Amino acid sequence: MAELRPSGAPGPTAPPAPGPTAPPAFASLFPPGLHAIYGECRRLYPDQPNPLQVTAIVKYWLGGPDPLDYVSMYRNVGSPSANIPEHWHYISFGLSDLYGDNRVHEFTGTDGPSGFGFELTFRLKRETGESAPPTWPAELMQGLARYVFQSENTFCSGDHVSWHSPLDNSESRIQHMLLTEDPQMQPVQTPFGVVTFLQIVGVCTEELHSAQQWNGQGILELLRTVPVAGGPWLITDMRRGETIFEIDPHLQERVDKGIETDGSNLSGVSAKCAWDDLSRPPEDDEDSRSICIGTQPRRLSGKDTEQIRETLRRGLEINSKPVLPPINPQRQNGLAHDRAPSRKDSLESDSSTAIIPHELIRTRQLESVHLKFNQESGALIPLCLRGRLLHGRHFTYKSITGDMAITFVSTGVEGAFATEEHPYAAHGPWLQILLTEEFVEKMLEDLEDLTSPEERLSPHPASLATLVLAETVPQQREQRGRQPGRVGLVCLQPQPQFKLPKEYSWPEKKLKVSILPDVVFDSPLH
Repeated sequence: MAELRPSGAPGPTAPPAPGPTAPPAFASLFPPGLHAIYGECRRLYPDQPNPLQVTAIVKYWLGGPDPLDYVSMYRNVGSPSANIPEHWHYISFGLSDLYGDNRVHEFTGTDGPSGFGFELTFRLKRETGESAPPTWPAELMQGLARYVFQSENTFCSGDHVSWHSPLDNSESRIQHMLLTEDPQMQPVQTPFGVVTFLQIVGVCTEELHSAQQWNGQGILELLRTVPVAGGPWLITDMRRGETIFEIDPHLQERVDKGIETDGSNLSGVSAKCAWDDLSRPPEDDEDSRSICIGTQPRRLSGKDTEQIRETLRRGLEINSKPVLPPINPQRQNGLAHDRAPSRKDSLESDSSTAIIPHELIRTRQLESVHLKFNQESGALIPLCLRGRLLHGRHFTYKSITGDMAITFVSTGVEGAFATEEHPYAAHGPWLQILLTEEFVEKMLEDLEDLTSPEERLSPHPASLATLVLAETVPQQREQRGRQPGRVGLVCLQPQPQFKLPKEYSWPEKKLKVSILPDVVFDSPLH
């Protein structure tokens, strides 16, 4: 629950916002991280010391549902001569460490990132006659922040967010998001680390698909060249009724050429997926995905999680050599160090006991595997094969309904524990599958109906498949402040014409893939 008030009006837990020249005695009472970000805001908007602000009535650290303490809203006059229209500029406070006392974020020093290392911004075109900024972007930013806090997956420039609903809950074609550096906000050094500013950019479904098939940065550059689609500052216009490809058909040729030359830099998604080891019966107590301590299932270790994240980060580097992080943990003075305790470990201490130390997990070679995906995740398999593996890269599915992951690797990827001799290998609940170019081509032929040109618009419940780092964000409708009864919101989305479940099998490779309804992946634990 949030309220709207001027940022200079005292709230239940926050004093008024000081400027960079606030009296020392007052500044000392103001949270230092918050003060540092306000200083950057005041640099841009010296004539708006007290902008309207959406604030969480009950702060996240007091048990409230909204991770962002505040979202400030400024009026930006733009620059008509540079095709930059007047717009509203939204800036979040809470993904970075505002307080430095461990109430929300663990303080790790001043040299690294503050909290998650970034805050979100959004630029919305101001409508004629509009005297106050709409507040729905604050809801949108809270939804993205919940994902970051719950998953501990951070964003970076070029990431994309598959939202599957008009961002303002209208009839708009702007239903997804890309992320980029804010064109005006400069990184801020706070007492608790560095904060950068990532701007949300609203895009159409066709533009999202192009970002997936090619890369987010490429589509952002195209958007900058089309004034009505964003222009130099990538300002979102919710009334935009045409995609950039409808406005300028030649842009599709640039995307097609980029896909052919570069492949895709979408390195993975958080999605509804699972895998089974068909090499052994499911009741086998030694199954690598169900090692237990007491009665609790084993979770992905901290080291595995960091490796998967690093794998995805490296996938964003278009010109980088495809390399998976080494599997061996770093050692110091003879001891293994996975990582510093995470927020998830500290906030979910009841489950942290189920983590088996990384060095105790053995890598197993599997003879036969069964992969399971929901429809949206399955539709990305051809992209994974054609846009990633045929270009010598890797692609990871990280489950959002269970603690497991699937990474497809090509023979050109170094550091994988799957090999041509043993193409299926599992490290705990992390499965790697190595596919040769010949087998990839065969799979693409057999999976052709997943990307059939004969697509139709069919109503289906809003899906939760998402990106990790170049990624689609898993968001639930109630997280956007909507009533729980609207979780099943029906959207019109292009879907291949086939009924679920659907299975594909390659007996000679001992591999099976199933595309299943979303309900199969629902878990009472999530």
